[in-house]
Amino acid sequence: MVNLKNKDFLSLRDFTREELEYLLNLSLQLKTIQKSGGLFRPLDGKMVAMIFNKPSTRTRVSFQVGISQLGGQSFYMQSQQMQLGRGEPVKDTARVLDRYVDGLVIRTFDQNEVKEFAEYMKAPVINALTDLTHPCQGLADLLTIKEKIGYLKGVKMLYVGDLNMCHSIMLGCAKFGVDLSVVIPRDFPPDKEILRIAKDEAKKNDSIMEFSEDLAKSAKGAEVIYASTWWSMGQSEEEIERRKKAFKPFGITSATMRLAKPGCIFMNPLPAERGYEQTEEVLESPQSVIFDEAENRLHVQKAILASVI
Repeated sequence: MVNLKNKDFLSLRDFTREELEYLLNLSLQLKTIQKSGGLFRPLDGKMVAMIFNKPSTRTRVSFQVGISQLGGQSFYMQSQQMQLGRGEPVKDTARVLDRYVDGLVIRTFDQNEVKEFAEYMKAPVINALTDLTHPCQGLADLLTIKEKIGYLKGVKMLYVGDLNMCHSIMLGCAKFGVDLSVVIPRDFPPDKEILRIAKDEAKKNDSIMEFSEDLAKSAKGAEVIYASTWWSMGQSEEEIERRKKAFKPFGITSATMRLAKPGCIFMNPLPAERGYEQTEEVLESPQSVIFDEAENRLHVQKAILASVI
């Protein structure tokens, strides 16, 4: 029996396949309940704090809507509006919040900041994106693939894009036996520890994890083609221009999609930069499932909230 009460949700690396499968199945149940007009309110009387130090559309709205649908209440803060912005240590803020709330959702730059909140709070902490990982999106992507393809084990997937999303894709795919080909410029290698863990998991699940700069070769026979942004929020103009130049050969076009397996789906976690990671034609094609993917954030996050709080 899976029991995730009071467990932090900081990275997919911290969860077993059985636990993630439980969250996926619960997500589907909650999606069915919501679509049928039913109620599921395990957070009645619960309060969830949300600290967002990066801009957000899907993450903020889906968490606030999800908390409300589960019967809870939430409030939204930014560090510059708190004493954190004046230099109060995270460990002090964390211990104060822990006296007031039943959970914390945090979207920030440094993964270590999220870890520090988790260290000093007894209430569960949920990572809503850092520069290193985006585990809620990664789980929503797995749910989308399962819904659209029908299974996860053995699915052939191509990923092109920035590393915070890539790290969660690597970990999720490895745990579920998805064959993953990551196409990124050699000057942008993944985190060594995440790479080690993901490769070990892939080997354990008899799946492929490879890295390439040959987009056409990696696209052949793919059942899922996934494009994510080439740069992260908060990076300098110089760094953004460097990334645009390095990733330019790897933009997904209709020609790329034609190399894939018939019925291949196209995914992007949004926001999407048209003309960069993919063309407008690809985004608006019948193969694109980007809005189903975005919707699944709501259901996955509700499953996480209901399980850990």
